[in-house]
Amino acid sequence: MQQLTHDEQAIASGARGDGAAAALRIVAEAARLMGAPRLIPVASAHIDGALYHGDSGTLFAEKLVEGGAQVSVRATLNVGSLAPAGCAAIRLPAHERDMARRMMRAYEAMGCEPSWTCAPYQAGHRPAKGSDVAWGESNAVVFCNSVLGARTNRYGDFLDIACAIAGRAPDYGLHRPENRVASLVIDVGGLSEVLRRSDVFYPVLGTFLGRTAGSTVAVIDGLQGCTTEDRLKALGAAAASAGGVGLFHVAGVTPEAPDLATALGHEPPRERILLTPEQVQATLARLSTAGGTDRIDAVAIGSPHLSLAEIAELERLIAGRRLARPLYANTGRHVLAPLEAQGRRKALEQAGVAFVVDTCVVVTPILPEIEDAVLMTNSGKFAHYAPGNTGYAVTYGSLAECVESAVAGRLVREPRAWS
Repeated sequence: MQQLTHDEQAIASGARGDGAAAALRIVAEAARLMGAPRLIPVASAHIDGALYHGDSGTLFAEKLVEGGAQVSVRATLNVGSLAPAGCAAIRLPAHERDMARRMMRAYEAMGCEPSWTCAPYQAGHRPAKGSDVAWGESNAVVFCNSVLGARTNRYGDFLDIACAIAGRAPDYGLHRPENRVASLVIDVGGLSEVLRRSDVFYPVLGTFLGRTAGSTVAVIDGLQGCTTEDRLKALGAAAASAGGVGLFHVAGVTPEAPDLATALGHEPPRERILLTPEQVQATLARLSTAGGTDRIDAVAIGSPHLSLAEIAELERLIAGRRLARPLYANTGRHVLAPLEAQGRRKALEQAGVAFVVDTCVVVTPILPEIEDAVLMTNSGKFAHYAPGNTGYAVTYGSLAECVESAVAGRLVREPRAWS
């Protein structure tokens, strides 16, 4: 039976206003449904619920504002449906545009930071290892748990803002240390080192992890010395899109897995999978839905949002050439600002890059309406969501292949050994 403390009871009774009372009651009811014995304080939140999906979401946020609700912890905002920072044009109808704008303003009025990025960890929001937080946005959740070692469940829309206002979250799931222990081992050590050090491998590995593990906590062995933060970001995003993954460990790399035994809680795994080249190839094939065509109508990268390091790699690959197809570079305003200051944004746009800031091409209508269109991407998350959300078929490839295809105006493949 979940019990509220004296302070929590006071908030629920209106001590901090109607908005905070509603938020606390929402969190308490979620705790009851989850079987959580209590609520726990959280250090921060990342809010996914400010993305417009219908008028009810806007009205809910405005009702909280009307009740005087303010976040009680640091709360960053995930992507919205509009792009206040400018860049790519958005084709939302007038009513939806107005409601999306009202929603974004309501969340800012509650004290949320206007970060508008799915990668808050790249914008300085990096909670400490072992701290409890309430984060939404699946890639941010899995990065927070896995790479930073903070503790959060996959908080859905509206529960995320309720936790931020209440400063509390239900004590269940991945907040509890016993639920963070791995029971599945995925051994990639038999694959070539060239592949394990390749950026293009990580969304494929993440897709395999998501489809295989579901919500089971897994530890990956064999990536020691091969990872970067951007590679782990891509791995986690694909895993969270393809399955219910909220946490994974990488032996010898991530903070709760100094070695394989520790990640497993010093118990034998329930299952061990030796990843083979054939399994990698099969997973790779599932990321593309466009079939054998060499048609490319657009390229989209940056899901999760591009880091400065990834922008630098994009610049290196374009090498001053002009693109024959638009390349949509999705990123946050924290990345755009230094690019503008250094004159790099203008140079990339002159080459044919279209920056998408504060949002992304899969959550709001930006891509042009083209019959039988094909989108090329290096993102496992885009590959998963783009067909359903945009109507574009997808071709998956490396960043280098994406750039060369954009330059050529058709699909360009590089020789690669998936072994």
